[in-house]
Amino acid sequence: MDGEFDDAQTVEHVLKDADIVFHLLGGSNPSASNNDPVSELKGVIANNLALVATAARVGVEKFVFVSSGGTVYGPAKNFPIPETAPTDPISAYGLGKLATEKVLRLYYLIEGMEYSVLRVANPYGPCQLPDQKQGIVATVLKRALDGRPVQIWGDGSAVRDYLHISDVCNAMIRAAVVNNDQRIFNVGSGIGRSLKDIVASVSHVLGTEVAVEHLPGRPADIPANVLDCTLAEQILGWTPRIHWEDGLKTTSEWLAKLPATA
Repeated sequence: MDGEFDDAQTVEHVLKDADIVFHLLGGSNPSASNNDPVSELKGVIANNLALVATAARVGVEKFVFVSSGGTVYGPAKNFPIPETAPTDPISAYGLGKLATEKVLRLYYLIEGMEYSVLRVANPYGPCQLPDQKQGIVATVLKRALDGRPVQIWGDGSAVRDYLHISDVCNAMIRAAVVNNDQRIFNVGSGIGRSLKDIVASVSHVLGTEVAVEHLPGRPADIPANVLDCTLAEQILGWTPRIHWEDGLKTTSEWLAKLPATA
């Protein structure tokens, strides 16, 4: 059944026979969300509140929400970042993710619906489309494969935590079947890589030098983000399995099948 996120009838139809809900829906990105924070937050909070309320009402047993480990914390002071770190998003996107986490806690308290929040790092892997203004790994790989220069915001020193999509899926499955008083988990590699590191790794994997064009930095980009995933390992029994360059190779193989873009 097709329908929009704000269509209450469609949402209820989809949820009414579900035992577990995995929520990944969202159409914005950190930088774009600050162009119109009011519209961003109105849509995100209203739609997610309605979704969670409907899930609780129809008897969903477990709600797994894929939040954002890269934006809910904001500029951190200590690395790697634990789940207990302050949450000070600097984008409406991150604020919307954090608000949804709080909505889930509310409905656990008043309706008893179990939930887990996965604060996921920057996922990459096959099926991630390039040139979508989100997903730097796919963008760098595809532009390099097409012989185009890679465009980087800022000087390339920004550090992020990157995680293969199969490891994200594994964490989601584990979160769905484990109930624990700890309900918020960081899900990342625990390894920081700068944009310059990504370009160097892509050059190594593809066996070619990748040209770079630098663009002005963006206000919504924090200098660094690396996650402490100890709790996910201890409670969910989860650790990432895909080696960085192995993940780049499988991603490049998938992207190489796409038509070249100008």
